[in-house]
Amino acid sequence: MIDFDTSAKSLRRGLEGEVIILGDDDYDAARAVWNAMIDRRPKLIARCRGVGDVIAAVKFARKQGLPVSIRGGAHNVAGHAVCDDGVMIDLSLMRSVTVDQAARRADVEGGAIWRDVDSATQPFGLATPGGLISDTGVAGLTLSGGIGWLRAQHGLSIDNLMAADVVTAQGDVVHCSETENPDLLWALRGGGGNFGVVVKFQFALHEVGPEVMFAAPIYPLSAGAEPIRKWRDFLAANSDRVASLCEFSTAAEGEDFPEEFWGERVYTLACVYNGDAQEGEALLQPLSELAPLATDFSGRMNYADVQQLFDPLIPFGDYRCYWKARYLSGLSDDMIDLAISNARSAPSDNTISSLWNFGGATARVATDATAFGDRSMGWMYSLDAIWPNEADDNQNIAWSRDGWNAAEPYAQEGRIYLNFPGHGEDGEDLTRKAFGPNFARLAQIKAKYDPDNVFRFNQNITPEA
Repeated sequence: MIDFDTSAKSLRRGLEGEVIILGDDDYDAARAVWNAMIDRRPKLIARCRGVGDVIAAVKFARKQGLPVSIRGGAHNVAGHAVCDDGVMIDLSLMRSVTVDQAARRADVEGGAIWRDVDSATQPFGLATPGGLISDTGVAGLTLSGGIGWLRAQHGLSIDNLMAADVVTAQGDVVHCSETENPDLLWALRGGGGNFGVVVKFQFALHEVGPEVMFAAPIYPLSAGAEPIRKWRDFLAANSDRVASLCEFSTAAEGEDFPEEFWGERVYTLACVYNGDAQEGEALLQPLSELAPLATDFSGRMNYADVQQLFDPLIPFGDYRCYWKARYLSGLSDDMIDLAISNARSAPSDNTISSLWNFGGATARVATDATAFGDRSMGWMYSLDAIWPNEADDNQNIAWSRDGWNAAEPYAQEGRIYLNFPGHGEDGEDLTRKAFGPNFARLAQIKAKYDPDNVFRFNQNITPEA
């Protein structure tokens, strides 16, 4: 093995970007990720400015016998962006987005966040399905599925991924599409960051906005289950047109809520209509009339603004987070009651939990068409524990895990959303169950592109022997 210090100096001279190691002034800032619980120390951070830098960093890691983590938006709750004693490839300087209006597609660099994509596409009245928080990384969200506001009409992020350029564990650049290395494209559509460093994504774009209808009636938790049941039944008839979640939270002090609700537990029936805003306004109005409201944020607004509404909830590096989720086979009255009970008992006022609807375009994709797998789930339940103080770690993690376990009788067997994996401590067994019948094919593709499991800071798929 080549001496680390000598090799690191050589890499530093050859990189267009930066090489950061322990002792450098900006080391702690460079290794920080969005979840304040994550405190890992990579041996070297390669802050890349282009594909050549990524290739050089991967080859450096191979020569040193070091594993690789990949930083895009650094938003993954398990902190997969940063590793201990390995090489962290930081793509945060690679954020360009190029739009081909005529072809309705966008080329997106691997370090971009969703705000970058929306800023580039919305001037043309175009968008591709992203997430619900605009500073989420495109790469992390997409590679494990990508659930956002446009899922009713346009599916998940992976359903709009047309092609990609990937730097493999050997340091080769591989282009994949439906006609070129289609096995790799299939694996990227839900298989996570197991197969290499995605340096460019190509997405299909759709006519969206600039104005959309966003409904957000907020009910006190004391309103009980009946508004949620009526919301559930409404969505059953409108899953082709409405993407929604029932989000349980705590009313903040300030002008957004009447003083009588400050500090009270509430739930929001948040919806985006996937179509004409005026039409959506009329359709969604009944959701604001199900019981006496705490407040109502409903209205027509720019799509890009909707994409940023939830950003202030969890500023980068300010909170400690532990998130778990399950896909549900249905949304029964008992499951709704459980969600209300869990929301009431959340130990932190920063915590949110949510019931998400599916159906529509998301459901119309076959199990074997993408690595993501089965689309028959109608709902998802997520428990997003968020708190400020280390002393409260055990209490908040226990709340999320206990609620997740309690929801198992209502769940689609073994199926979880791999972007909400807790801290990844459940290991390969849970990952294997999540992919179901697609796992064996993923292990074969992993063996082809990363036989030594260099890229293992993720919901890891062990290469087939």
